[in-house]
Amino acid sequence: MPRYSLPHAWRGPGVIAPLALGRAEHGGESTTIAGLAIPGIPNLHSHAFQRVMGGLAERRALGRDDFWSWRETMYRYAQTVGPDELQAIAAQLYMEMLEQGYTEVCEFHYVHHQPGGEPYDEPAAMSLALIAAAKEVGIGLTLLPTLYMTGHFDGRALSDRQRRFGHRNVESYMRLIESLLVHEDATTRIGVAFHSLRAVPASALSEVQRVYADSRFASSLGARPMHVHIAEQTAEVDDCIAIRGAPPVRWLLDNADVDERWCLIHATHLRADELSDLAKSGATVGICPTTEANLGDGLFPLQEYLAAGGRLGIGSDSHVSTSPVEELRWLEYGQRLIKRQRIVSANEQGRAAEALLAQAIAAGPRVARPDLSGLWDKAQASGRVDFLSLKTEAAELASANPDQWIECWLFNGNRSLVNDVMVNGQAVVSDGRHLRRGSIEQRYCRVAQSLRDKA
Repeated sequence: MPRYSLPHAWRGPGVIAPLALGRAEHGGESTTIAGLAIPGIPNLHSHAFQRVMGGLAERRALGRDDFWSWRETMYRYAQTVGPDELQAIAAQLYMEMLEQGYTEVCEFHYVHHQPGGEPYDEPAAMSLALIAAAKEVGIGLTLLPTLYMTGHFDGRALSDRQRRFGHRNVESYMRLIESLLVHEDATTRIGVAFHSLRAVPASALSEVQRVYADSRFASSLGARPMHVHIAEQTAEVDDCIAIRGAPPVRWLLDNADVDERWCLIHATHLRADELSDLAKSGATVGICPTTEANLGDGLFPLQEYLAAGGRLGIGSDSHVSTSPVEELRWLEYGQRLIKRQRIVSANEQGRAAEALLAQAIAAGPRVARPDLSGLWDKAQASGRVDFLSLKTEAAELASANPDQWIECWLFNGNRSLVNDVMVNGQAVVSDGRHLRRGSIEQRYCRVAQSLRDKA
């Protein structure tokens, strides 16, 4: 890893201090990063193909428009994307994430097969396209091939538009996982995901957990992450109660070994007992404020969850925004609106911005890459260092003291202040621009225009 000198490294809430990164045995001069250096931010939830439909589901359908009507547009676009298109879309998306300060993405991937449900000649073709896109742009990737088996809690068959998502049985799904393990390296990791409780029968969830404990799937990097969509919509909660006898998070906590490996995406609608027990479990909630707002999902009970000691991170989900600033800003602002007060997520020092940023950064080692701490010292010891730097000379920070820079970054202005981004010690963004932006964006535009006429 190259050596870096960071005169202004953010070490956690209220602490900015100089830091040297890199081992002396590498020799050579250190590169000085003059701005405010921040550990890399993980994006805990992404559906890459949905980037191409951003803004295209913003006209009211007949009758009530909600998540379920939005899903119809998503299904149309899901039928148009093959491996080549997916790589182009994902490369554009991942490049945008890097330019905004994300250094790792958890890709919740469920578009596995050809339209109609037949596997590609290479069954892992769509997964391999995502790995190639991440390598192309230099982002860290936790690939989460997703199990999707049924159309609802009642076990109905998948609809025609869902068939390319589905696996007939757990055995075929685990074969896909096993085939991808050879691609793991310093920046690529494979985990497991369940699309939702409505899409995965209880017996299949138990079987995956059992098989996953087999030595074939053991990791030298620590326990593999497990992700699931859960309790996003009130209709989902009501149906789970009606068919499984409990709301989704309660059912999962009672029927799975939920611990710090787990990331529960959304978990928007929680009873008090679910909230308390979820916080105690050590699991992380992946909150996606811009997507949840776009879809009208509701607001996560953030203040109560933090008070219970709960862990959280952020994701961009459908990618109506690819900015961690916007996710963190609206995570706090949504609470201010519903609570009718300010500084809702404050820590003991009264700091909301730094408290939320610290939570978001620390989420990475729990449910993305357990080998990477996200904190400077352990990250350096692991041999992989991801960080970004902010333009401290920007007008948005001009009136602030250094210990207010994080607050002004997250809660002041709309420009991206990201200057440099390093992943695994290598520069991928300089002066706010990805090093390969031109060619990646041109290819994406060609693909997006071709798909526009197919959806």
